[in-house]
Amino acid sequence: MLLINAAPMRTMMLQNSVILASAFVYLGILFAIAYFGDKRAAAKRSIISNPYVYTLSIAVYCTAWTFFGSVGRAATTGVGFLPTYLGPTLMAVIWWIVLRKIVRIAKTQRITSIADFIGSRYGKSALLTGLVTIIAVVGVLPYISLQLKAISSSYFIVQQYPELVMPLHSDDFAIWQDTAFYVALLLAAFTILFGTRQIDVTERHEGMVAAIAFESLFKLVAFLAVGVYVTFGVFDGPGAIYSQIANAPKLSHLLTMEALPGGYSAWFSLTVVSMLAILFLPRQFQVQVVENVDEAHIRKASWLFPLYLLAINLFVLPLALGGLLLFPGAGVDPDTFVLTIPMAQKQEALALLVFLGGLSAATGMVIVATIALATMVSNELVMPALLRSKFLHVSEKQDLTWLVLGIRRSAIVVILFLAYLYFRLVGESFALVTTGLVSFVAAAQFAPAILIGIYWTGATQRGALVGLTAGFVIWTYTLLLPSFANSGWLPMSFIEEGLFGMALLKPYALFGLSGLDHITHAVFWSLPANTLLLIAVSLFSRPGAIETLQARAFVNVFEGEQRKVNVWRGSVQIADLQALVARFIGEQAAQQSFARYASQQGIDSDQLQVAAPHTDLVSYTEHLLAGVIGAASARVMISTLFKGQTLDIADVMDILDETSQVMEYSHQLEHKTEQLEAVGKELRAANVRLQELDRMKDDFVSTVSHELRTPLTSIRAFSEILLSEPDIELEQREKFLHIVVNETERLTRLTNDVLDLAKIESGRMDWNMQPTDMHQLIEDAINSVFQLYQDRGIELHKDVLHESVTANIDRDRILQVIINLLSNAAKFCEQNEGQVTISLKEQHAELKICVTDNGPGVEPQHHATLFDKFQQVSDQQQGKPKGTGLGLAICKRIVEHHGGHIWLESEPSEGCRFFFTLQTATN
Repeated sequence: MLLINAAPMRTMMLQNSVILASAFVYLGILFAIAYFGDKRAAAKRSIISNPYVYTLSIAVYCTAWTFFGSVGRAATTGVGFLPTYLGPTLMAVIWWIVLRKIVRIAKTQRITSIADFIGSRYGKSALLTGLVTIIAVVGVLPYISLQLKAISSSYFIVQQYPELVMPLHSDDFAIWQDTAFYVALLLAAFTILFGTRQIDVTERHEGMVAAIAFESLFKLVAFLAVGVYVTFGVFDGPGAIYSQIANAPKLSHLLTMEALPGGYSAWFSLTVVSMLAILFLPRQFQVQVVENVDEAHIRKASWLFPLYLLAINLFVLPLALGGLLLFPGAGVDPDTFVLTIPMAQKQEALALLVFLGGLSAATGMVIVATIALATMVSNELVMPALLRSKFLHVSEKQDLTWLVLGIRRSAIVVILFLAYLYFRLVGESFALVTTGLVSFVAAAQFAPAILIGIYWTGATQRGALVGLTAGFVIWTYTLLLPSFANSGWLPMSFIEEGLFGMALLKPYALFGLSGLDHITHAVFWSLPANTLLLIAVSLFSRPGAIETLQARAFVNVFEGEQRKVNVWRGSVQIADLQALVARFIGEQAAQQSFARYASQQGIDSDQLQVAAPHTDLVSYTEHLLAGVIGAASARVMISTLFKGQTLDIADVMDILDETSQVMEYSHQLEHKTEQLEAVGKELRAANVRLQELDRMKDDFVSTVSHELRTPLTSIRAFSEILLSEPDIELEQREKFLHIVVNETERLTRLTNDVLDLAKIESGRMDWNMQPTDMHQLIEDAINSVFQLYQDRGIELHKDVLHESVTANIDRDRILQVIINLLSNAAKFCEQNEGQVTISLKEQHAELKICVTDNGPGVEPQHHATLFDKFQQVSDQQQGKPKGTGLGLAICKRIVEHHGGHIWLESEPSEGCRFFFTLQTATN
């Protein structure tokens, strides 16, 4: 692609200067957002602390592949572009289970990259992190080259407006004439500005995340704009496009599954690979795990991100099919339809927007992926080698911040240069999507080591090494090397005849397996081999000491605070620990970090002197360093401070065994303690209840004694008067006899209440259940209390159903309930001012009877206990209980025996409403 190859006729809108100015303005806006985000983060006022920014940052998954390549793939395979978006949608369903655990582990272990994650899980192995880093860099280079191709191609095409000219092949001109070369340099500069301006112990790039979120929004708007225009502006809606395609013999197959090479097997393999890629591509791991500020964001992202994917793919098929209709020849690359259609329609502004949208999609991926890879290269390859070198004496230097930054910046430049070389050598031989899928399969190789590692403590470092190596070798042999052969850098006999001419070693038909597309073939061999070897080797290998500790910490991350074991022998000073951290992050940042630790421990920072530190502080220091130079290098640096040595394997295993026993005993003791506490709580509650019942019993006995004594005293007194004075006047004699009869009835009622309650509770009560007219029953109850209401001057109203209602009840017992409620209402109403209403309603095959009064009411805290035995309704005017406190208890048991419920609704000074329910006769 020539840097300058403009057509002679050019409108003002799409002059080369306008295109470049627009691109630089857009990139400047991104940098401004990133700068603002970093400033806010430094001031503890994060702008990414909401789930919408987090979700939009995850949309860095949608790169130039999505913006340009999906349309190109749809133009050749129809709906074959969908699996790469169906996979992430399916994976999002279980994010709260899987991704949340990975995020929790990363926060606990101070993980800075996917290589750091895998290495930390398997004993903080420098060898394993180095292998993962190499796989990540080699695997992602094709994907970065894809972005360079997309940017340079779209720039070249839009440059030619109003002509539609496809880019030249890079072999036709020198590097310094290639747009992609300058794009790589420009992106290197911007990536350095975005992600390596300073060292951050948290390894978060809040400004970068904010900028990526903006990019995701911008590319979505741009894609929807061109989709709406083509679908409804150029054509008369999607129906018109599909009908034209259906009537075109050469294109109608795109509306069926036949268009996808490999058929359903390809669908399945692409879906699985995409499910794994959304988690384990280095850039996705960076934004979803390392940059996560709140686990709760995952819950919203699990449904919001699939909505984003749906929106950005809504017009892929209409654009692809529309492009095929508008450009029936082979002169326009389908990967460019998004840009060439608005250009062909003379929509200059839309074409410029699309160019910027594609630029946004590509730069977002390059920035995040390159930062993630550079961090891995620095932490897992270069720094461990430098720190272990006996000749360079790097570990003895006092200020290493410049070295860490220099390594990361250099790594960014090298990675982008290698991606450009891949683009020059291989990338132009494949469509955008094909190039991206090569990287997807490489990233999928991390899945077994991570997913098995976070759920099975038996997975070992040796198993992970063997599995990853096997998966990477197969990926290299079946996908990477054939791409060089197809580009002419290896002989085609490698593909056609196999390595050394052995047919069983054909990279696209390994061991004779043919009939699968290249991606499905590579997935079929690499992922099972990776997984099975990891499991098999782990079963026959013994993990190391640190590896065992890390395995338990990863698998059991949700089981409370992880127990820390000091695996260091010897002594170290706090001042030395702080000085070590300062060498990598600066003196001021180190002081702030140790002051933060002191604050967390509840001590004054001045107390952090030269005394030997607690194990937690050593671990804290190691975690601080891990955030800057990786876990393996951090362990190396900590070890240089100790005057003794680390524990050997036997020592650590003894600690592990002892710790395991202590933890087991602790769990057992904790379980027993919880049981004892539960029993003790129940006993205390029972004791309180017994005390309350005892008090209530005493009150009841006192009340019953009083109630018995009073009528008996009256009966005895008046009987003695009648006996000793035979000449008493007849009128006076009748009065005394009337009192004796009343008191006798009072004794009878008291005795009956006690006997009734005893019978009901013992189950000896005889129930006479029969259909009963509820209207007549209420009328009989009213007649029974008529004299009481008339004597007290209280009005009694009736509000019942007009139609007849029947219930299958014990008539006398329910009559007893209603009379009791009406009597209570009358007793507690003001004389001559009382208003009582009895109502009968039917709701949902259930009868509801309510007695309402305008008395003094009952405090809410007494509602629940009012129906207990021995409880009495107090007369708030007289302050004296009336009756024995058994009436409502008997009512409750009678109603409950009938399958009903009785309750009270009341507030002080607002009267009472007693309700009870019964089943109708039909039930």
